[in-house]
Amino acid sequence: MKRGMLDRLNADRENKRPVALVSETGAGSQTLVYEDEQTSGEELPQEVLSQARAALANDRSEAVENGGKQYFIQVHNPPLRLFIIGAVHITQPLAQIASLAGYGVTVIDPRRAFADSERFPGIEVSTEWPDDVLGRAAPDRRTAIVTLTHDPKIDDPALESILASEVFYIGSLGSNRTHGKRLVRLHEKGFSEQQTGRIHGPVGLNIGAKSPAEIAISIMAEITEARRMAAASGGA
Repeated sequence: MKRGMLDRLNADRENKRPVALVSETGAGSQTLVYEDEQTSGEELPQEVLSQARAALANDRSEAVENGGKQYFIQVHNPPLRLFIIGAVHITQPLAQIASLAGYGVTVIDPRRAFADSERFPGIEVSTEWPDDVLGRAAPDRRTAIVTLTHDPKIDDPALESILASEVFYIGSLGSNRTHGKRLVRLHEKGFSEQQTGRIHGPVGLNIGAKSPAEIAISIMAEITEARRMAAASGGA
């Protein structure tokens, strides 16, 4: 790989910009392909260019053939992240399922009695306030947020910190009545209906879930649905 292209690829990864490195395996020529119309490097056939963008959307590197030439599409997407606000019973299975699905999971709960790292083996746990953690983390469009505490003093600051961000999914636990009160509070803080309309509340797909594990499954299913829809429209 040429030094200039390597430097640009490393810069894209550092800046969390989705990019695919397309290499023609015979000639050794290489091209960087982005989600938009920009490319860098050798010109590619339109079909290969489209396949590279599809690979970005699907998070899947692959080998393709075009015009008798072989190409390898290597996807470099920013990591998927899930921030769970509240170290409650639902959080334990949700963190495990999300990790299996390829997410880097962070559990945030300033209540130290709940945020016990022994309850979440292999998961990052923070006892800071969620708006502080999220402010440093700079959530992007490869990020999902779920609030589970039922405590406005904890959940609301988290929501306020990310409603104007590019995160692809926001979900909040609670009944329709609880969610209605949540929306009133956020509107009183100056957030628009368009912004609060991004919140999935009550959180999770309606599959009749009852137990913490079932609710976790419904939440992860809804996150997956939102992510795939975002990818189809050029997002996460």
